[in-house]
Amino acid sequence: MLHAEHPAAKIIIEISKTQDSQCHDGTTTTAVISGALLEQARELIEKQVHPAILVKGYHFALSIVLETLDEMGWELSGNQLADAARTSINGKSAESAIDTLSDISVRALDAVRDDEGNINLDNIKVSTFEGGTYDQSELLSGLVVEKERVHSEMPQSIVDANILLLKTSILEAFLAREEEAIKAMCQEISNSGANAVFCQKDIDPLAAHYLAQYNILATKRVKNSDMEALRRITGAKLVSEIKELKPEQLGSASLISEEKFGEHICVCITNEGAKSVTAILRGATGHTVSELERCFDDVIGVVALSDESKIMVAGGGSAYAHLARVLRDRAHEAPGRQAMAVESFASALESIPWTLAENSGADPVDTLLSLKSASIHDGVSIDGEIKNMKKLKVIEPRKLIRTAISSAVEASTLILRIDDVISMK
Repeated sequence: MLHAEHPAAKIIIEISKTQDSQCHDGTTTTAVISGALLEQARELIEKQVHPAILVKGYHFALSIVLETLDEMGWELSGNQLADAARTSINGKSAESAIDTLSDISVRALDAVRDDEGNINLDNIKVSTFEGGTYDQSELLSGLVVEKERVHSEMPQSIVDANILLLKTSILEAFLAREEEAIKAMCQEISNSGANAVFCQKDIDPLAAHYLAQYNILATKRVKNSDMEALRRITGAKLVSEIKELKPEQLGSASLISEEKFGEHICVCITNEGAKSVTAILRGATGHTVSELERCFDDVIGVVALSDESKIMVAGGGSAYAHLARVLRDRAHEAPGRQAMAVESFASALESIPWTLAENSGADPVDTLLSLKSASIHDGVSIDGEIKNMKKLKVIEPRKLIRTAISSAVEASTLILRIDDVISMK
């Protein structure tokens, strides 16, 4: 967790969090533009431009930016969701897994889409495991329950499984009963047609023994969230009482199998066509899988945002460079000294292609000079050259850029309005 004492830093952190919650990406962009706007403002304040004029000028510039953005972009089509996913991953620490993560994210999104085309990201679960390589990552149409069978003689896999979801503890139910009563209750589970039991609480060892004899696979202490996911995936009802079990209370799955991921043993429930999926992310170390999970969270959010907003723009800083050109062309429209703030706003937007050029090893000054006469889709490629980003399939949702710039303006103008912050060194 990033810790900051300075009030300005706290504001920028909060705005970045808002950007992440709304767009799942672009937090660095928001922070960079916020910082650039404040740096430009400091220079103008030193030239005796009042902060109130700067705030008005920045809002004037923002209105031009939003107006221009509305005229930019094209409608999402073809395989561009995968292109947006790859663009989101580029430059992150998990970039080596770009093909795997982009493929999993797009397939996961399609899998959880309902009949009306709506998407609930809560139906995409992520399970991470050390002791593998990123290319072993996969998407399961169903759920990974990070528990193992309660008895070694239980079947390791079941095809066309009938599933009982048990909320009560089999331990409590049997505690005061003799062995025959325990056996009778296990038989009742078997008679219902169930051959797989997922219990939210505990299972007595003697009960596990009899369940194994009836060739029933069982797991215990399953998390409540997993029980709810199993209910959605299998169609089973959550059962609180073992007595008088009925077949209609059971759910179904095409396959249940116990799998080993590194040192972790889990039970995988597969149901083709399920509206809940699990992204199984593998990595060699704990740090690797943490980075994969963080990156996947960003990319699935960007893919979902692209699918929802439908309008895409070229990446590589091309949109920011184009907006900066438009602002300089229209700066004269601002009244009085506000025009200086509009020019400064343009310079702040150029901090994005500047940073991309620096990160790629190119000269940022030469890059900005080249972008001044570039076309709307020209941006900074990973090799530092100015190229058509749309042709390179480096694209991102327009809403991400709109939100990032709006958030940055909100943060910077809020800080400029606070005299105490301005005077702090």
